[in-house]
Amino acid sequence: MTSSLHRDAVRAFAYLVTGVLIGVPLLAALLVLAVTGVALTPLLAGLPLLVLLALSGVPVGILERRRLRLIDPAPVLPPGRATPHRTPVEPGLAAWARLRLTEPATWRELAYTVLFAVVLWPLDLLVLTFAVVFPGAVAGAPVQLALAGGDTRVAKLWLIDGYGPAAVCAVAGAVLLLLLLWPLDRYARARAALARLLLARREAERRLAEVTRSRARLVDAFEAERRRIERDLHDGAQQRLVALSMRLGLLRLDAPEELAAGLDAAHHEADRVLGELRDLIHGIHPQVLADYGLADAIADAADRSAVPVEVTAELPRFADAVESAAYFAVREALTNVGRHSGAALARVTGQYARGRLRVEVRDDGRGGADPARGTGLTGLADRLAVLGGTLAVTSPAGGPTVLSLEIPCLPR
Repeated sequence: MTSSLHRDAVRAFAYLVTGVLIGVPLLAALLVLAVTGVALTPLLAGLPLLVLLALSGVPVGILERRRLRLIDPAPVLPPGRATPHRTPVEPGLAAWARLRLTEPATWRELAYTVLFAVVLWPLDLLVLTFAVVFPGAVAGAPVQLALAGGDTRVAKLWLIDGYGPAAVCAVAGAVLLLLLLWPLDRYARARAALARLLLARREAERRLAEVTRSRARLVDAFEAERRRIERDLHDGAQQRLVALSMRLGLLRLDAPEELAAGLDAAHHEADRVLGELRDLIHGIHPQVLADYGLADAIADAADRSAVPVEVTAELPRFADAVESAAYFAVREALTNVGRHSGAALARVTGQYARGRLRVEVRDDGRGGADPARGTGLTGLADRLAVLGGTLAVTSPAGGPTVLSLEIPCLPR
């Protein structure tokens, strides 16, 4: 048991000493970043420094999770994970920084970093001083006396002028050092438990992240299935209906008079079914969205609207799920305008700035719309939420009705 206590005390001593060695330059670095960043902010040159300050907890968190192994070899994070952070879906430093700045783990690591630099390492130094440095200085009284060549003051407190009192001090210092091993180990473990609490990934966050990823995978699978159905209908049923319509048209030209009327009716019915099938295919996944992107698809939806629509949208291409969610939200909004608003004009504006796609649909109708009354927007709002987006509808009595959506995303 004594050897185990000594081993734990050595680990605690190493943990606290490395904390002091890291804490001193860390405090200096944080002060430089904070002061310089604030001073240069009016010139905008300080903003990158403040961002760097906000992200400083990320490398500190990695280092601290490794240092915790000195006290407890149990992993801080689940197996296979080196950090509590997600992997960016896009390459590049900007995408990495943008993702990190939106993660709760980043701000917990920053909080720990500030606490470490301002409070924890000075406390570590204080505990080391009383538990190791002071007893060690008392135990080293004979050595100090020998080096001084005469009397000496042990630990700056007691004047020792002979080897007899020095030997008593050595024994007292050794006993005190042994007595303080257990408190030293307890403090180091409490200190490590605090670090583990702040730097470990919360179980609720882990489950929420997994739910979010699973919902995103379901959206991607749903989009892939929509496109497969659209492709099968386009290349299969639609082509057969086109062939049938052409064959009926040719048969009608050479048919006897008593069959011509029936073939003509069948030909028109085939054309009608073909038109309905084309509308169905367009509703499942419009080809213009896949080929030309969201801006052209919105313009196409505006052309099909029962109410005149002005469109202002110059947008880059986005991921399929983003474009599809935004398009169907706009189309549902325009459908509601035509059916319920009594509007004479609608406007659709779309813009992309600072990593966010924003689309607004506004009409000059009577207002009073309630999304909760089955307008079809609730499901679209859930679909946007999977992508981290939001959908809002404001519709006071008398109008105007404004639907706005926002999705954080990157251009494709």
